Amino acid sequence: MSPAKRLGPRNLNFIRNANMSRIGKQPIKVPSGVELKVNGSNVAVKGPKGKLQRDLHPNMKIEFQDGEVKVTRPTDGRLDRSLHGLTRTLINNMVVGVTEGYSKQLNIVGVGFKVVLKGKGLVLNLGHSHAIDYPAPEGIEFDVDSKKNTIVIKGANKEVVGQTAAEIRGFRPPEPYKGKGVMYSTERIRRKAGKTAISKG
Repeated sequence: MSPAKRLGPRNLNFIRNANMSRIGKQPIKVPSGVELKVNGSNVAVKGPKGKLQRDLHPNMKIEFQDGEVKVTRPTDGRLDRSLHGLTRTLINNMVVGVTEGYSKQLNIVGVGFKVVLKGKGLVLNLGHSHAIDYPAPEGIEFDVDSKKNTIVIKGANKEVVGQTAAEIRGFRPPEPYKGKGVMYSTERIRRKAGKTAISKG
């Protein structure tokens, strides 16, 4: 029996909340050259990679002083412990996003499949009856290597980078028989034997 099953859902939730609570207590150091403003539950961050703004849960108290952001919770209740860590994580992602940025790489695999830049957007040929025009979402940049058939999605907003990658992958998810499609660079496809291979076996 796995450790997760032995612990049970209640204990697992307790551990997750405890972990989020510990994360929430850690201050966030804001690098020099980054502007951060707190207005109630609204946080705005500006740095070399762009600017982001977000409304966070009003239960959490957010303070920015002496180059550090601190998040405090009103109670030790389960919801507030969970929100504590989540709020801290979201603010930290914003700070990292405007200083270093986020990126995801997609690989396109398949004979005749290709991708090219068109202005700031993409044109994808993925074996459909027509090419797919995909305009760049706000705050997103694409780097395309046409020879290697790769796309690098870059942006300051971690969630938008991830969502953009998921949308493009969704146009032609990798299929398990020949491995053709759009896949994350870190993705490994478990190949299945086709009907012909099975019948020969």
